[in-house]
Amino acid sequence: MSCPRCKATLYKKEVQAKFGVCAECGHHFTVSARERIKQLLDEDSFEEWFTHLRSCDPLGFTDKVSYAKKLDEAQAKTGLTDAAVVGKGFIRGRPVVLCITDFQFMAGSMGSVVGEKLTRAVEEATRVSLPLIMVSGSGGGARMQEGILSLMQMAKVSCALARYDQAGGLYLSILTHPTMGGVAASWALQGDLTLAEPGAMIGFAGARTIWNTVRIELPEGFQTSEFLLEHGFIDRIVHRKDLRTEVARLIDYCERT
Repeated sequence: MSCPRCKATLYKKEVQAKFGVCAECGHHFTVSARERIKQLLDEDSFEEWFTHLRSCDPLGFTDKVSYAKKLDEAQAKTGLTDAAVVGKGFIRGRPVVLCITDFQFMAGSMGSVVGEKLTRAVEEATRVSLPLIMVSGSGGGARMQEGILSLMQMAKVSCALARYDQAGGLYLSILTHPTMGGVAASWALQGDLTLAEPGAMIGFAGARTIWNTVRIELPEGFQTSEFLLEHGFIDRIVHRKDLRTEVARLIDYCERT
């Protein structure tokens, strides 16, 4: 395989052994939700929730390919039922509720099932008073094939997070490449602490879309995690290999204060 940043030729097994990071330049490759679970949680500690939920096709949406066929293809490609994986696990012995969106499933876009899974997971974290870790890898924002049903998930998840916050819960948001659209505009940037991986693209509309609509040329790199850290939008950039230790440390710190 080839690194898209430095163009180095890499062995896939070596990249996987380094958490999906290029050994030459540090580029963070996109990894699946299952791989993230292995990287973040203690071995064999994950209990997945709400696996019975499946997306339907409420609008009978069709462009070049029907929505129903796209769902079937994404499920076959990823082995997931939809773009979100949620459940309970342990990070260095600390119990947490973990939610992950997977870019490989329709760009991690948020439809009704993704929103329902996230909302139920947040509500369960509220009920049992556990720290909440949400990892966003959603370049697709709200899933257009479900229309207003997908858009309302932004508000639904946000309301669940507001109730979790009122109950005194700790929400750590981890932003990965890419985190865009309705996901960035709702739950991904509502964390008590917001971490991001190096070089992650984070924002609402991309630079090309902004130029095509309002003809504004923005600074180079204005949607990178480094730019957002410099301007106070996120709290810290953390290398993927350090995420498990950093999250455990932050949980301990917040529980003491």
